[in-house]
Amino acid sequence: MNESRLFCVLPDYICTPDGMAIDKYGNLVLSCPNYAEDDVSGCVVKIDKEGKVTKWFDVPVHPETGAARNMGIAFDDEWNVYLCDNQGWSERPELLYKGRILKLTVDDEGNILKTVVVAKNMEHPNGIRIRGGYMYVTQSYLHPVKREDGKLVSCVYRFALDEEEVDITNTLEDPNIFATFVTENPDCQYGADGIVFDAAGNLYVGNFGDGAVYKITFNEDGSLKENKLFARNPAQLQSTDGMIFDEKGNLYIADFSANAIGMVTPDGKVKRIAESPDCTGVDGGLDQPGEPIVWNGRIIASCFDLVTGPDKVNLKHEMPATLVELSLPWEE
Repeated sequence: MNESRLFCVLPDYICTPDGMAIDKYGNLVLSCPNYAEDDVSGCVVKIDKEGKVTKWFDVPVHPETGAARNMGIAFDDEWNVYLCDNQGWSERPELLYKGRILKLTVDDEGNILKTVVVAKNMEHPNGIRIRGGYMYVTQSYLHPVKREDGKLVSCVYRFALDEEEVDITNTLEDPNIFATFVTENPDCQYGADGIVFDAAGNLYVGNFGDGAVYKITFNEDGSLKENKLFARNPAQLQSTDGMIFDEKGNLYIADFSANAIGMVTPDGKVKRIAESPDCTGVDGGLDQPGEPIVWNGRIIASCFDLVTGPDKVNLKHEMPATLVELSLPWEE
């Protein structure tokens, strides 16, 4: 089993770190929704290879809520920043259906030169990836969709990179839905979350509550060809939050509920490679990992450290917030 180590302690203006990307200079870029403190809004920071953290910018707030709650993050080829502003994550009634996808043009000093609302009125936008002129966004809930068996439906939306002000209906009739998922686990009704492309252009989506990974293939015209279960092993992978591939085609997954990191090999075999008991993160433990990224020859994981419950190893939120690192299994 791989052992995680502390990579960096985050400044006190960050209480909940989440999604990550790599900028054009090779810096690690971290999206921080800061859910743990109602009066602390979302921001984006840059981290150099030595672990030095610098605030890049504060995310433009929602005009009705007065806050930003940015989770997933991605860059396009022109280095515009795309963010999933998940306003309704807490499920407080006044925040529901106020989620947004933001497209920001930001200079090196953190000045926001242009803000575009790509999509609005979303229930629970979470992860985002960009490929071939489109963005693909996971929405972890479609609560208005009522199935007779009571099971949760979630989805992946697809938007063109130049779209603006798309009004999401949060129904199965929404034309922007690319793929849907049903979460079978009655004890964790939380759906599509982690999302990533492999080197060949296939799309992988994690169904969080089922601890399952689905593989989506495309027709030549870009339409959905197949959405098929690719990997699942409840003994090795309880939940599927953020996901990333390495250069050998191994998929690393933040097992949020189990304080663990799972690995799926190219042939779909699942193995837990690291895990921690309830911890503070400062000791180098996996303190409810939200997303992994492969960066400078290692795995960096953000420690969300907020959600508790009977299926969660995490017992409480503690400050300071942290990032931890692990060696790649094939480099040990």
